[in-house]
Formats: sequence, structure tokens, C-alpha cells
Amino acid sequence: MAADMDEKVEKLVEYLIEDASKDHRLGNLTVHLQPDKRVIIGILERLQIILFPAHFGRKKTVSEFAVKYELGSLVEEVYTALVEQITLALLHAPEYTNTTKPQRKEKATELAEAFLDKLVTLREYLKMDIQAAYDGDPAAFNKDEIIFSYPGFYAIMVNRIAHELHLLKVPLIPRIMTEHAHSATGIDIHPGATIGRYFFIDHGTGVVIGETTTIGDRVKIYQGVTLGGLSTRAGQGLSGKKRHPTIENDVTIYSNASILGGETVIGEGCVIGGNCFITSSVPAHMRVSFQNPKLTYKPDGFAVTDQSQDWDCGKGEKCEGCKLRQK
Repeated sequence: MAADMDEKVEKLVEYLIEDASKDHRLGNLTVHLQPDKRVIIGILERLQIILFPAHFGRKKTVSEFAVKYELGSLVEEVYTALVEQITLALLHAPEYTNTTKPQRKEKATELAEAFLDKLVTLREYLKMDIQAAYDGDPAAFNKDEIIFSYPGFYAIMVNRIAHELHLLKVPLIPRIMTEHAHSATGIDIHPGATIGRYFFIDHGTGVVIGETTTIGDRVKIYQGVTLGGLSTRAGQGLSGKKRHPTIENDVTIYSNASILGGETVIGEGCVIGGNCFITSSVPAHMRVSFQNPKLTYKPDGFAVTDQSQDWDCGKGEKCEGCKLRQK
């Protein structure tokens, strides 16, 4: 039996290597020349400390000098890891497929430096997002609670980091980052989505924001909201086209609303009610909602008539029990 299993394992491994080699040069060891997801998540963890050192610093109750040393060390670690991972990721960019490693590393160094230049702006935007969460959520105890525990804020932080790398045309890494946040929070934001200042996602679970979505300033959305495309039947034929909606400034979108289509614009100051399904533009300062459905209340085994709301047990005449229930 052991010999049979060894043979099966050998055949399986041979098949997997042969099949994978059709698209990836395993024979040249490029199986090891792929971005490392664990390293990329580690970059996010270090960036979280860099952006919020008072909350996520590795050392507690240390001197100012030690904090400066730690942050400097972390920035160096992020820079070094980014250069390494971007060098690997560039193999997936058509214009770099046949380049040498030194050529890719030179470009990766340029991109990593450009990203680090964005950290100050990133922190300023994230501070506004924290303020938006605090101002918009009466359940928020303080801003520290938001930084430590709100899934919406974590997803926004990762998206803002990934979006900067996306703008620099770094392959793979931005999507790995946002899908990590998706797994951790249930919030799916494509790194290509453009999000303005003072943004708040309340609760967050089930939120989907597509690649070509544009969101203005001071926008607030709730759980289950989809900012998506009307159809993906054309597949890659839609690549690079505006497929997702534009949400202008000061819009609030309540839970489980779906807003779809690249030509759909939600005007400034609109309020979109829960469960709305929208595929066309809405003018500014509109309130969109479903008419409240009619609710029927009845005790188990009894019907309620729509006109009188009297309890009717079905016997033809009201019994004493029905009269008591009506009272």
C-alpha cells in the first residue's frame, strides 16, 4: 500500500509541475519569483504602526529617542520589503516580462520611494476618516476605539495604501492587500476605487465597491451596500472602462442598497434609503426610498383582516377569545 501511495504522489507531482510549467517557467526556478503574500501582509502591519505609532508601536513606555529609532527602522523595513516584492511583481507587467532583475529592481526602487512620499498625505486622510467615524457613530466611545477595532476603518486604511500602489501601476500587490482586508473584515474594496476625504463605512460587513467607483468627500455608507457594475457578461472586453457608479459629495447610503453602472451618478447631498436598487442617475439633494411595506400582525393561528384589523378565528362569529385579543 505504501508503495502504491508513493507512486500516486509521484505522478501527481509530475502532473502539477508539467501543467504549471505551461504558463510559468518552473524549470528556471521562477516558481520562487512570485510576490509573497505573507511578506505583503507584514508590510501592511508595519505601515499600520508607522501611520499610528501611538496605538500599534512595538514598545510601550519608552523614550522619544527609542520611538524615533523604531519608526526609522520600520520605514527601512517597509522600503526594503517593497523593493523586493515590487521587483517580483513586475514580472507580471507585460512591459517588464523579459527584463533583467537589475532593471526591475531599479524600477521597483523608484516606485517604493514614490510610495513612501505619500505616507504623510495618507495619514492626513486617515485622520479625517477617523473623525468621520467618530462624528457619524453615536456608539463610538472615542477615536482610539475606532483605530483599534472598527473593521470599516481598517478596510479604508488598507484601501488607501493599496490605491497609492495601484496609481503607481504596481501589479498584484495592491489586490493582495485589499483581498487580505476583505478576508479580515468582509468589506470588498477594489484598490482602483477612488475615495475622497472624510469617508465612513458603518458596520461594514458585505460592502462591495468596484474598481472604477468614484466617491466624493464626506460620504457615509452602511453594511451590505454594493457600488457595482450592471453586467460582467462582456468579461475582459469591459477592462479599463467605467463600469461602476460615481457618488458625489455629502451622500449617505443606507444598508443593502445597490447602485450599479458606470453612467450612474448619485448627486451631491442625496440620501439613498436601505434596500434601494438604482441603475440610473439621481439628481442632487434627493431622498430615495421604498414606500414602507404594509405589515400584518397576528397571533399564531389567527388571521387579521386588512380593513378592520379585527381578530378572526375563522368560526364565522367572533368568539369571546377573539374579543379579548382585540382588546
